[in-house]
Amino acid sequence: MSSNSTRCLQLLEKCKNLKQLNQAHAQAIICGLGGNNFALSRLLAFCSDPNHGSLSYAWNLFRHIQRPTLCILNTMMKAFLLNGDLANTINAYSLMLFNGMYPDNYTLPYVLKACAKLQSSLLGELVHGHCLKLCFLSDTFVGNSLIYMYCAFDNVRAARYIFNEITDPSVMSWTLMISGYAKVSDVDAARSLFDVAPVKDRGIWGAMISGYTKNSCFKEALYMFRLMQLTDVEPDEAVFASVLCACAHLGALDTGIWIHRYLDQQKLPLSLRLSTGLIDMYAKCGNLDMAKKVFDEMPERDVICWNAMISGMAVQGDGERALELFREMEKAGVRPDDITFIAIFTACCYSGVVFEGIKMLDKMCNVYNIEPKSEHYGCMVDLLSRGGLLEEAVQAIQMIPNSSNPSDQAIAWRALLSACCSHGHTKLAESAAEKLVQLEHHSGAYVMLANLYAAIGKHDDAKRMRKMMKSRGVYKVPGCSSVKINGAVHEFIAGEKSHPQIAEIHLLLEKLDKQLEC
Repeated sequence: MSSNSTRCLQLLEKCKNLKQLNQAHAQAIICGLGGNNFALSRLLAFCSDPNHGSLSYAWNLFRHIQRPTLCILNTMMKAFLLNGDLANTINAYSLMLFNGMYPDNYTLPYVLKACAKLQSSLLGELVHGHCLKLCFLSDTFVGNSLIYMYCAFDNVRAARYIFNEITDPSVMSWTLMISGYAKVSDVDAARSLFDVAPVKDRGIWGAMISGYTKNSCFKEALYMFRLMQLTDVEPDEAVFASVLCACAHLGALDTGIWIHRYLDQQKLPLSLRLSTGLIDMYAKCGNLDMAKKVFDEMPERDVICWNAMISGMAVQGDGERALELFREMEKAGVRPDDITFIAIFTACCYSGVVFEGIKMLDKMCNVYNIEPKSEHYGCMVDLLSRGGLLEEAVQAIQMIPNSSNPSDQAIAWRALLSACCSHGHTKLAESAAEKLVQLEHHSGAYVMLANLYAAIGKHDDAKRMRKMMKSRGVYKVPGCSSVKINGAVHEFIAGEKSHPQIAEIHLLLEKLDKQLEC
């Protein structure tokens, strides 16, 4: 190869943008490398990057290659996959098979990932057959892609079979399998696998902590984070984001503050994701001032962080500031989404501004063209019910789509029932309770209706409701609360005496009762 050709290939490797690539491509043609497979594969590789490449450029280049090699086909498949053109990823694979070429351990992962993203289990199983036929099951790259695909289909049984077939599973194999179990809410299986993993890197720890958080096992997520801190493994952004979410739900403000200080001490830049996590944590833990401070210091804000701040103010009962912040969001040119309006309706609920909420619903539909979902109607039912507009609340419930989740409908009916009980509207309360009982097997409707009957002197009806609960096998779920002291989360369930310090707690409560009597 001449020095000009070598220099030309080096130029291809140094390209930073599409303009430079055009120049390097022209130079390659001048140097006689227009049909060189290596040069073509480098051009396609650059084009495959969705950040600075061009899929159309890659496709035009590919179409002029008369006899593409396996490497070139693989690179083109990668380009399609990275740019979200899943159908053409499969088409490129079909072309490879049609030309009598055999896929390798680079080809199959691209195709399997495309099948996963297409949610095509039939096609995925067909490609799995090819992997089996070509003896690639023991290959780590192919095996990991099969695990990823089957976990995307929620078929953890097949994924585990593949995992067991891999001769020497990599750390990624363990991570994928743990995440797969967590995705189908089998956190016990995920934890069992985590415990026997020979190497626990940041990814495996992150998968387990994230799995607990996504399945609302927040106490376990914090405990796992404490265990991670005892190792030499440094947490990353994903781990911190999961832990901040757990802190927000548990009210574990001290752990959240520790994470914030750690990030400051390490001089780690606060990404949008971490900043939003901190805002959410501070707001849910009741420290709105600190949440607003983090929000104000953000150099850029997306709709998610605006939503977190508005929602935090709304949930903490500061509806006026939430509405004010929404107006600031509009002035900043950030387009609200459906989540924003759920936060706004919640703010209107807590502030008691019913007509402001109705105006916001009109704005959502007619200004931002956002189709109301069952969650929005549920919020409006709560808002109207709290304002005593019970008939209007019933009309809002009737607008909830029949295709919506029964639990969303139940939330709306429960809000109406609660308002009926507060306003002493017995007949409507009975209708709401009847509908609620059809939607869910829960004690709430029975208890609220029994309490309403008792409050208005209908004691026989109250007894009837409690007997109905027993006959139908419905039992009141005991209340539960938790408190974090010195880094440990203590959980208390009404009626239980399992806490090791329950005797001392009762003694202290008795002392407080006596002091209050005095």
